[in-house]
Amino acid sequence: MNLALVVLLPFLGAALAAGSARLNRLASAWSAGAVTLAAALTLLPEALRVFGGEQRVEAWDWIPALGLSFAFRLDGLALLFALLILGIGLLIVIYARYYLSARDSMGRFYAYMLLFMGSMLGVVLSENLLQLVVFWELTSLSSFLLISYWQYRKDAREGARMALAITGGGGLALLAGVLLLGHVVGSYNLTEVLAAGEMIRAHPLYLPILVLILLGVFTKSAQFPFHFWLPHAMAAPTPVSAYLHSATMVKAGVFLLARLFPALSGTLEWSVLVGGAGLLTLLVGAYTALFKHDLKGLLAYSTVSHLGLITLLFGFGTPLAAVAGVFHIINHATFKASLFMVAGIIDHETGTRDMRRLNGLLRYMPHTAVLAMIAAAAMAGVPLLNGFLSKEMFFAEAVEVGSQLPLAWLIPLLVTLAGMLSVAYSLRFIHDVFFNGDPIDLPKTPHEPPRFMKVPVDILVVLCLAVGILPSLTVGPLLAVAVDGTLQGQVPEYSLALWHGFNLPLMMSMAALALGVLVYVFRQPLFAWHERTVGRLDARVPYHALMGTLGRLAAGVTQRMDRGSLQGAVAWLVLAALGVTVAGFALHHAPLLGMAEMLPVDAVSLTAALALVLATLATVRWHRQRLTALITMGVIGLIVSLAFVKFSAPDLALTQLSVEVVTIVLLLLALFFLPQQTSSESCRLRIGRDGLLALGAGLGATLLTLAVLTRPLDTIAGYYLDQALPGGGGTNVVNVILVDFRGFDTLGEITVLALAGLGIVALLHGLRLPMPAADAEGRRWNADGHSLIMATLTRLLLPLTLLVAVFILLRGHNLPGGGFIAGLITAVALIVQYLANGIDWTEQRLRLDMHRVIAAGLALATGTGLVAMGLGFPFLTSTFTHLHWPVVGEFELASAMAFDFGVFLVVVGATVLILVQLGRLSRAAERASLPENP
Repeated sequence: MNLALVVLLPFLGAALAAGSARLNRLASAWSAGAVTLAAALTLLPEALRVFGGEQRVEAWDWIPALGLSFAFRLDGLALLFALLILGIGLLIVIYARYYLSARDSMGRFYAYMLLFMGSMLGVVLSENLLQLVVFWELTSLSSFLLISYWQYRKDAREGARMALAITGGGGLALLAGVLLLGHVVGSYNLTEVLAAGEMIRAHPLYLPILVLILLGVFTKSAQFPFHFWLPHAMAAPTPVSAYLHSATMVKAGVFLLARLFPALSGTLEWSVLVGGAGLLTLLVGAYTALFKHDLKGLLAYSTVSHLGLITLLFGFGTPLAAVAGVFHIINHATFKASLFMVAGIIDHETGTRDMRRLNGLLRYMPHTAVLAMIAAAAMAGVPLLNGFLSKEMFFAEAVEVGSQLPLAWLIPLLVTLAGMLSVAYSLRFIHDVFFNGDPIDLPKTPHEPPRFMKVPVDILVVLCLAVGILPSLTVGPLLAVAVDGTLQGQVPEYSLALWHGFNLPLMMSMAALALGVLVYVFRQPLFAWHERTVGRLDARVPYHALMGTLGRLAAGVTQRMDRGSLQGAVAWLVLAALGVTVAGFALHHAPLLGMAEMLPVDAVSLTAALALVLATLATVRWHRQRLTALITMGVIGLIVSLAFVKFSAPDLALTQLSVEVVTIVLLLLALFFLPQQTSSESCRLRIGRDGLLALGAGLGATLLTLAVLTRPLDTIAGYYLDQALPGGGGTNVVNVILVDFRGFDTLGEITVLALAGLGIVALLHGLRLPMPAADAEGRRWNADGHSLIMATLTRLLLPLTLLVAVFILLRGHNLPGGGFIAGLITAVALIVQYLANGIDWTEQRLRLDMHRVIAAGLALATGTGLVAMGLGFPFLTSTFTHLHWPVVGEFELASAMAFDFGVFLVVVGATVLILVQLGRLSRAAERASLPENP
C-alpha cells in the first residue's frame, strides 16, 4: 500500500491546502509542506528496499478483462524521479511561500501544485501503462492550471492554452501507441512489456507504436518542432517554472524514453527519430537561448536544449549513453531549478527580468550572485561541478557513436557547437546580470531576499558542488540503482572519476569553454545579425494559423450539420445509420433476414401491439395538446411494461413503471411553464420531410431488428444463469448482473445520474419564469394549491410506501427488486409529499440535504469496490455468506447489498433533487405573480 499512498497523499493534500487557506494564508503552505514531507517519509522504507536490490510492485485488479489495474512499480528509475519530484517539490513549497504576493491566493496555488505533484508521482510510479497515460493527462491538466495561475494576464492564459493543446494532443497519440503496444505484448504491465523487447521490435506494428509514443514524448518534453510551447509557459509564476519546467513535467517525456528504452530502442528507426529530434532540439534551444533578453526566456530555451541533450543520449541507443542520460537528468534538475529560483529572486527584488536593465547586481545581492554563478557554471559544464561530469560522458558517447557513421566528425562537431553556445548563454546570465555596469531604471531598489527564500537555492547549489567534487560518494548509489532500473539489469561499466586523462572528450570540453567565452566577447555583431534575420521568426505564427484553420474547419462542419434544427440533426443521424447499415450488408453480401423462426403471435400480444400503435398515433395526432399527449405517452410506457411481464422480465417491468411515474411528474412540472398548445406546422414541405424522416427511422429500425432476431446468436445468458447463485449469491439474475458481474457499468451509470441531477439543479438555480395565470381555455388556477384530502391521504400512505421500498430493496438480490427500483419508489413517495403538502411544509419535516444523499450513495458504492481491492480482489468483487439468527432463522448477507444501497441513495437523491428544484421554480413564479402589499 505504500506506493499507492505516496501517489494518493498529494491529491488529498490538495484539498487540505485549499481548505486550510480559509483559516490562515500561510496555513496552506504549511499543509503543502507537511503533505510533501509525509509522502517522502512514506516512500523511504520502499526506497531502502530498492537500494538493497529489490524491485517493488503493488497491484490491485480493476477490470482484468480489459487489462486495467491499479498497479504501482518502484525500481531505481522510478525512485530517482520520485525523489526529484518530492525533494525539489518540498524546496519549491518553501520558496513559493516567500515568492507569492499578498494578493495571490496561496490556497489555490498549493492545491494546484499538489495536484501536479500527485500526477507526476502517478506517472513515474505506474506499473500499468494505461494508468500511466491517465496520470500523464492529469499532468497536462494540472500544469494548465498552474501556468494560468495569474488568470488576469493574457500571456498566462495564452501560454496555458498552448501548452495544453500541444501536450494534450501528444497525450492522445501516446494513448494510441500504448493501446497498440498492449495489443502486441498481450499486457499493459511494464514488467511484461520490458521483457518483450525483441518481440516488439520484430512486430509489423513497431514503427506505428514508436511514432505514436514519441509524439507523446516529444510534445511533453518540448522537443523540436514542438519546443515553442515551453518558453511561452514562462508566463507562470517562477516557482511553477522551477518545478514544472526544469525538474518534473518536461522530464516526463525523457522519463518515458528511459522507461521504454529496453523495449523500443536498438533499431535504426529509434536512432533516427529520437536522435534526430534530440540533436535538432539541442542546437535550436542553445542558439535561441543566447539571444533572449528575459532571464526566464533564456532559462526556458536552455532547458529545451538540455532536454534535447538527454533525448539525443537516449537516441544513441547504447547502454553507456543511457547512463549519461540518467546522470544528466539528475544534474540538470539541480542546477536548472536553482537558476529558475534565482531568476525569481531577481524579479521579486528588482521588479524586472530584462537583462538589458539588470546590471551590476553583485554589490546589491552578493549572496544571490554567488549562488547564480555556481549554478550557471554547472550549466556551462565547468570542471568541479556536476554539469561537467555528465557533459564529459555526453561528449565521450558522441565520439563513440560518431565514429560508426560515415562522417565521423559531424556528431562530435555539432555537440561541441552546442556546448560552446551553452557556455556563451551561461556567461551572459552571469555577466549581464551581476556585472556589466550599473542597473538601468529598475522598478525597485535591489536587495537580498528573505533568508528562507534563499535556503532552497543554497541546498541545490551545494548539491551541484558536492556531486561535482565527490560524485561517487554523493550521487553514485542513486545513479547505480537508477541505471539498473533503466536498463533492467544490463548495466555497463562506467566511471564517475573526475579525471580520465587527456582525451578527445576533454579537448572538446576545453574547446567549448574557450569558444563560448569568445562568442560572448564578440556577441554584439552576432546579436545584430540575429535581429535582422532569424530573430523575426516566431513559432506562434504557424501555430495560430494551424489552430485557426482547425477552428474554421470545425465551425464549417458544425454549420453544415447543425443549423439549430432538431429535424436536421435527426436527418443526419438517420442517413448515417442507414449508410452504415447498407454498407455492412453490402460488403458482406448478407441477406436482410435470417433463417430463424419467429415466435407465434397470440391474441393478447396482438392486442397490446395494436394498442401501442394506436397510442403512438394518438400522441402524434394530439401532440399540440401537450397534456393529452403526455397521457398517451403514459399509455405507451404501460404497454412496454406489460411486454416485459410477458417475456418474464419483472425487474424491467417494475423499473419501467417506476420510471413512468417519475417521468410523468417531471414533465407535468415542466409543462406548467410551457404553452398549453404548440403552434401548428403550416409548411406542407416541412411536414412531408419530417414524415419521411420518421418513416425512414421507423422502417430502418424495424428491418434491422428483424435482421438481428432472425439470426442465430451466441448468448452469454447461460453463463449468468449458471453463475448467479454460486458466484454472486443471488437468484435474481438481473440484479446480480447489475451489482456484481457488471457492477462497474452500474457505478458509471449512477455517477452519470448524479451529475445529471446536479447539472439540472445548477441550470435551474436562480431562474425566474413567469407563471401562467390560467389554462389554455382561460380558466384561472384554483387558489387552493394543496387539497386537504390529498394531503391527508399522502401522509398516511408515506410510511406504507417507504416500507414497500425497503422490502423491494432488501429482496432485490433474490427476487424482483433492487436499489434502483426501491430508489424510484422512495423518490415518488417523497415527491408526492411535496406536491400534496407544499415545499415549505415538506422541507420543515424532511431535513435531508439531497446533495449529501447523492454523495453518500456514490461513496458507499465506490467504497464497496475499494474494500474488495484492499482485500486483494478486483474492484467491486462481491462476496456473500449465510447467517443464522434466533427467531429470524438463516438468511443471506451479501456485500453487493451495500453497493445496491448506494444505488438506492443516488437514485433517491438525484430524482428528488431534480423534481424539488422544479417545484421551487413553480413556487418562485407563484410568489412573483402575487401583488405586493401596500
